[in-house]
Amino acid sequence: MAAKMLLLALLAMASSLAMASDPSPLQDFCVADKDSKVLVNGFVCKDPKVVKAEDFFFRGLDKAGDTVNKVGSNVTAVNVNQLVGLNTLGISMVRIDYAPRGLNAPHTHPRATEILTVIEGQLLVGFVTSNTDDGNRLFTKMLKKGDVFVFPQGLIHFQFNPGHTKTIAIGALSSQNPGTITIANAVFGSKPPISDDVLAKAFQVDKKTIDWLQAQF
Repeated sequence: MAAKMLLLALLAMASSLAMASDPSPLQDFCVADKDSKVLVNGFVCKDPKVVKAEDFFFRGLDKAGDTVNKVGSNVTAVNVNQLVGLNTLGISMVRIDYAPRGLNAPHTHPRATEILTVIEGQLLVGFVTSNTDDGNRLFTKMLKKGDVFVFPQGLIHFQFNPGHTKTIAIGALSSQNPGTITIANAVFGSKPPISDDVLAKAFQVDKKTIDWLQAQF
């Protein structure tokens, strides 16, 4: 009997960890007070008496983002920083515009799983598993209009428009503030820069190559 109880307890703990995300709200809403100087995990709540409908409202996802840049994509985010009513609700969203041959470069969201659907055009998407004895496994899929793909929390993923027309996608994320770490920017564009000795050994190339890559960022 004791062994069964222990097994049930372990299963309960595992399932609670598997469902872990942003903290659950303890009231109807907690609109972020971004003017507060108090530092908490998230944002301090506004006084509910001064909350307005505008605190739960965002306008602009119908407008295309500017894709004239080095990678040919643009992310319009709607997280707690743009929509204060999302505070404590554990959800956010993005619109992503891709020029022909545009790329949303390999990146991770440290605090969120992402589910993405193509609204217009097509996308080659993929994610890479974490380090294992079998190496880092790549999962890829070509998506067309109406297709849906999910990127597990924290894993490196990307989207690429292989076509000759623009693509639009909408993504939902399981955090009010999922965070983004773009791999190339973080590795080669950190301030101050990571030592070229470290990067040359990590990528098994010479320092001149590392110096050239760092200069791009």
